[in-house]
Amino acid sequence: MYKSPSALFTHPTLEVDWVSGSEFAAHRTGGPKMRIDGDAKVAPSPVDVLLAALATCAATDVVTILNKQRTPVTALHVAVEAQRVETTPRRLAAAVLHFTLAAPGTTAAKVERAVELAVTKYCSVRSSLLPDASVTWTINLKS
Repeated sequence: MYKSPSALFTHPTLEVDWVSGSEFAAHRTGGPKMRIDGDAKVAPSPVDVLLAALATCAATDVVTILNKQRTPVTALHVAVEAQRVETTPRRLAAAVLHFTLAAPGTTAAKVERAVELAVTKYCSVRSSLLPDASVTWTINLKS
């Protein structure tokens, strides 16, 4: 049995329990459970969860950046389009994050810069993907 050097890891333990079929429950030790379905019939698939993590990570950073600029976000929606390679493993090849947001008092240039920084510099999920998995974005700033 392989034992990892726990001292090297700083993220809290994540546990995954098989429920039935292709369904699993994932959670931090003692935390809320998230259902994941390998067939995407009753819950998001593992790739859906990865894309949700990517979008949420970038969106969190956009909100933080705009708050620091004193132009707080009042609404934010991210739609994600993704492409996977055709061969096994069918890893992520590309993703486009479509940001729609409202942040009264900001400018399109500030939002564009906030999104760019969020995706390319601060989002740890994006940084964890293979470098050739392209992640791009669009922005729709609502007034």
